[in-house]
Amino acid sequence: MADTKTFSRNPWSWIPSLYFAEGLPYALVMSVSLVAYKNLGVPNAKNTFVVSLLYLPWVIKPLWSPTVDILKTRRWWIWTMQLLVGLALGGVALALRTAYFLPATLALFWLLAFASATHDVAADGFYLLALPEREQAWFNGIRTTCYRLAAILAKGQLVILAGILATTQNNFSRAWAEVFGLVAALVLLLGIYHRYILPRPAADVPGAAGQNFTGEFFKTFAAFFKKPGLGFALLFLLTYRFGEAQLMPMTQLFFLDARNQGGLGLSNAQVGFIYNTVGVIALIAGGLLGGFVISRHGLKCWLWPMLLAIHLPDAVFIWFAAAQPENLYAIGAGIAVEQFGYGFGFASYMLYMIYLARGTHATAHYALCTGFMALGMMIPGLWSGWLQAHLGYKIFFVWVILATIPSFLVMTKISVEAGFGKRSGPN
Repeated sequence: MADTKTFSRNPWSWIPSLYFAEGLPYALVMSVSLVAYKNLGVPNAKNTFVVSLLYLPWVIKPLWSPTVDILKTRRWWIWTMQLLVGLALGGVALALRTAYFLPATLALFWLLAFASATHDVAADGFYLLALPEREQAWFNGIRTTCYRLAAILAKGQLVILAGILATTQNNFSRAWAEVFGLVAALVLLLGIYHRYILPRPAADVPGAAGQNFTGEFFKTFAAFFKKPGLGFALLFLLTYRFGEAQLMPMTQLFFLDARNQGGLGLSNAQVGFIYNTVGVIALIAGGLLGGFVISRHGLKCWLWPMLLAIHLPDAVFIWFAAAQPENLYAIGAGIAVEQFGYGFGFASYMLYMIYLARGTHATAHYALCTGFMALGMMIPGLWSGWLQAHLGYKIFFVWVILATIPSFLVMTKISVEAGFGKRSGPN
């Protein structure tokens, strides 16, 4: 774990900006791209399929995560990958104005996703090295909040801006190109900032010399798969969001689809504000509360309540599809409840991955955990658009609720050490 004698920066000077930079490209690839492609005429089933495939870099990042542990420092990987993400976003801005925007932007999104996934490995490992374990539960809520603030900007304000620009210019291609150009500049500035502001903990050193690379690489993987109780732990990572993984790709498309297609017929601006701003603020509030109560009582105490919180509010979408409400306040209230529950429930999932990753190879092992998390999101997302097209929105949202059952069954097999996650707990 981190050596407390090496801290040279206040955590507030780098944790918020680091996790804002981590959340921004992920939100752009996995959420904003759905809206952009929808605006540009890509059908729902194709849209959700190609975007869900973009999860793959986050799924397979454990294959190269030991490289981040072994070669260079986590600090170097962080700012270098941020600069690469910024350049890829600039490429997306240019590609959107071409006749072959879909394959061109998908190729750039793939590059962006690989750079972002590598950045995640480095950033999460750096977090574990540069912060004392007693502070990690508290700052878990802070970093999640900043990650979500990036989502507000990307999924909320940028979607709203694209809608405004498209209305004034009568051209979605140009509008989205300008939006992606703007965010490219922001990410490049963040990369430059972190090049100078990140602390230099003594523990942040390359893990092996060149001739030992292969041995260290496989030793890192072997250590992870020797962890006790790993089978049920991996099932937990894969099933915890099985229902949510099918719901998430369809929510914005459901809001944008016309009422005669079963949707709510909202505009970009309405979706950007109600779902991607109000909803994300509620999600942040839930995440902060989740981090706070875990830091007070420990992870073990809150596993079951948080599992219920993340799943039961999904039922609001059944009402949305059945009633097709027009009142924006009612829609906003429903989204706020659902997203608050999601943020609160997700706090235990994040801390459980830290719990599982503890040990000598924490950076790579945490990456393995997040890889399984991404796999649990990618596979269900691949079929979500196709399934909704065949079932219709009403039955599809009922299926989402039924798909949460496996997570409850797996939870009965999960154990956590008493006191883990308490701010005053054992270090």
